[in-house]
Amino acid sequence: MNPFFVSRRAFLKRCSVLAAASGLPGWFVERQLAASEAPASKVPSPNNRPGIALIGCGGQGTRDAQNAASWGEVVAVCDVDSTHAAAAAKTLTVDGKVPRVYADFRQVLERKDVHVLVNGTPDHWHTLVNLGAARAKKDVYAEKPLTLTIDEGRRLVQAVRASGIVLQTGTQQRSSARFRLACELVRNERIGKLKSANVWLPAGLREGPFKTAAVPTGLNWDFWLGQAPQVDYVPERCHRTFRFWYDYSGGTMTDWGAHHNDIAYWAIGLLAPREVSARVLVDPLAGGYDAFSQYEVNYTYANGIKLNIQTTTDETFTGAKIKADGQRNGIRFEGTDGWIWVNRDQITASDPQLLKSPLPEGAVRLYSSSNHMQNFFDCVRSRKAPICDVETGHRSATMCHLGAISLRTGRPLEWDASAERFVGEHAALANGYVRREQRAPYDYSFVG
Repeated sequence: MNPFFVSRRAFLKRCSVLAAASGLPGWFVERQLAASEAPASKVPSPNNRPGIALIGCGGQGTRDAQNAASWGEVVAVCDVDSTHAAAAAKTLTVDGKVPRVYADFRQVLERKDVHVLVNGTPDHWHTLVNLGAARAKKDVYAEKPLTLTIDEGRRLVQAVRASGIVLQTGTQQRSSARFRLACELVRNERIGKLKSANVWLPAGLREGPFKTAAVPTGLNWDFWLGQAPQVDYVPERCHRTFRFWYDYSGGTMTDWGAHHNDIAYWAIGLLAPREVSARVLVDPLAGGYDAFSQYEVNYTYANGIKLNIQTTTDETFTGAKIKADGQRNGIRFEGTDGWIWVNRDQITASDPQLLKSPLPEGAVRLYSSSNHMQNFFDCVRSRKAPICDVETGHRSATMCHLGAISLRTGRPLEWDASAERFVGEHAALANGYVRREQRAPYDYSFVG
């Protein structure tokens, strides 16, 4: 029997199995598998493994570092909470090699054997750590959202471009075949002219009031607060639930929104919306989390495309319930000829044929990555741009910040994407949120 026929038959069988398991159309799986079997970078040899440092040793940061350890050696961990740092060092110890523990990330930046940073800090620390990485010429895998403010994003883009480092934003849905398929189909007008992208996000936490408490042993609370205003320690402000305070983050708008808005941005293919308006559905409780938990945000692009964000109380930040109509957090693209629904679990369409029919030769193809961390380390070696580079991460975060600003001002706003400023009525009020005052000494000078 012809060996080529046998190998081709085996290849198609693998495609069928993968298509059935993933729910992706066979033609797309075949294309993906063919690309993955082309010559690709391999896991580096022991003599070609970069030194990695983890900054921010919470759960997500530690998981990121564990993932990164497939391509390098974790030699240092750093956290202002010594308990977190010690736990991460223990988790990341390999073959008796214990990462050195630090409390100030600037000391980590001085190490010559650290080539790559994994930035798993809370949102309000992302930018200073990333700026420090750029100035120290360290490549960085940066957790999302990339920044706390729009002003931070533009500064970071300039610093990364000037330094030549590789920065990958941790919006890993960009490396999901399911989301890429949806975006390619939308870009190629498989559902006709795109009319709207509708995003469902989990509702945030609405709790309080909270009481102050003694600062836990081992936590440098002042350092943790960083650029944010000085306040007494409240357990609910720190660690995992920091994201529900505007001093440190932006609620689910910048948390889950950083993922789904990024995919909407990828599919729409335009730099930014022109207009944004928002409606708060439930006010925060006095003395509790101040980031809005339930809301609607509506964007309009210059070409008339709408991007609509809404929270669902059937899936809170800590839950995963499916709504009665079958929607859960994800994105529904509506076109003149049909719709496509996609999230981390599935991709469906108004007509199954919209997914099953292959795209023609010459169709728009988007940047392809099947593993977000591997793509980062591939680019560390090649010096090419990763799938979610600093400009992409900044623009995706900006969409989230625009929504949060509209919620906080309670005004419809007009955005100039080129100038990165609000214009028109209410511009003066809204531009006050483009940047925030940074508490000394944790301002931009903190990293040189």
